[in-house]
Amino acid sequence: MNEKLNVLLVDDEELARDLLKSYLKGHEKVQLIGECENGFEGVQKINELKPDLVFLDIQMPKITGFEMLQLLDHKPEIIFTTAYDQYALKAFEINAVDYLLKPFSKERMCAAIDKVVERRGQAQEQSQRISRLSEYADEEYLDRVVVKDRHRIHIIPIEQIRYIESMDDYVLIYTDEGRQMKQNTMKFFESHLDPHEFIRIHRSYIVRVSQIEEIQQYEKESYVVILKDKTKLKVSKSGYKNLKEALDF
Repeated sequence: MNEKLNVLLVDDEELARDLLKSYLKGHEKVQLIGECENGFEGVQKINELKPDLVFLDIQMPKITGFEMLQLLDHKPEIIFTTAYDQYALKAFEINAVDYLLKPFSKERMCAAIDKVVERRGQAQEQSQRISRLSEYADEEYLDRVVVKDRHRIHIIPIEQIRYIESMDDYVLIYTDEGRQMKQNTMKFFESHLDPHEFIRIHRSYIVRVSQIEEIQQYEKESYVVILKDKTKLKVSKSGYKNLKEALDF
């Protein structure tokens, strides 16, 4: 590969960014095109500048590096740079190129860049990586959902969610404030929401248990859930079984 990799840095620590810049200076395979000090700025710059590679910190104010990745329209290669070793497994689960534990040497960084060069152009792997980026959750059970709406980023605490509705490759997340659309699957939310708090009642709906006011039968073996705000949602046979098990009736 003759073209240089366009590189962006996302790290809230100025000293960490300065060290990386000194390591990258004069590197024959990369070209630094910018730096960001938080995840919000990172989302904007990555979608705008479309870098080939991002050196990304994990623990940052407001949103984490993992949450930031879920908001990207452009999906670059990722090398994590962090002082915390407990996230290494999660990083490789989303097919990150490498995981650099601070403080790391220039030689270690160069080896990571070589890995990026080696796997560039592998379309099938890139497609798999993009899928993993959009499906990944930072915690076993989510405590918040981060949603990008044009140029705004919304952070929705899990306790504010009333229900979630499937919309093809997206979901609609309903709260008392309205609804937000996010590119994720129902399967993702079913596996990353606490099953004591949320129930999959239909292929199209996941409902917060505390929002359920009534379950009504309207035909033989056909039911609807009525929420506290009087919203009515269909219940499938498997969903009714889930309700019985969760609510013990």
